[in-house]
Amino acid sequence: MSVLRNLAAASVLAALTAAGAGERLYGIGTAPTAEQIAAWDIDVRPDGQGLPDGSGTALNGEDVFIERCGACHGEFGEAVGRFPVIMGGEDTLTSEDPVKTPGSYWPYASTLWDYIYRAMPFGEAQTLTYDETYAIVAYILYINDIVEDDFVLDQASLATVEMPNAGGFIDDDRLSEPSHGAEPCMTGCKTDVKIFNKARRLDVTPTEDDS
Repeated sequence: MSVLRNLAAASVLAALTAAGAGERLYGIGTAPTAEQIAAWDIDVRPDGQGLPDGSGTALNGEDVFIERCGACHGEFGEAVGRFPVIMGGEDTLTSEDPVKTPGSYWPYASTLWDYIYRAMPFGEAQTLTYDETYAIVAYILYINDIVEDDFVLDQASLATVEMPNAGGFIDDDRLSEPSHGAEPCMTGCKTDVKIFNKARRLDVTPTEDDS
């Protein structure tokens, strides 16, 4: 068995060495071009890293928002039908019916840029230009009373925007010693489990009739 293990280890090492040298081990696929990698690498970090060149203000973002976003979110972010509301919601997070909007819940303005450029408008994802995205984000920040209507949002200024609920989040430290809150319960934590209802009874489980 030790011989087999050594042979297997040698095979894995050879494969990794070949992969590191750029060799296509299985003879399929092609190496991505720089343009293809750039089209995929569009994530934006909280500190603004990853943002492209471009700019926009709420003043020039209002018309873009109404044209590209208003059909679902309303002209002022009030929402149409069951689409998400994206303005207001202040002081509702501790209520029985919290309204989670960029103004009440989101911790980083960069999340807005990343999500809007990546996934919006609904059904037409990644059709917005960089400038249009900056302008739409500026407008959303404006209707949530976070920036003024003439605030120039760009690669440098977006990371300086302070969101109202930025302090409402904590780091997930469950893999280390907890730095906040009560000590975690490790044994004998729950004596019983009560089932209050079932998904089918609550009419949230699809049935064959729904398909």
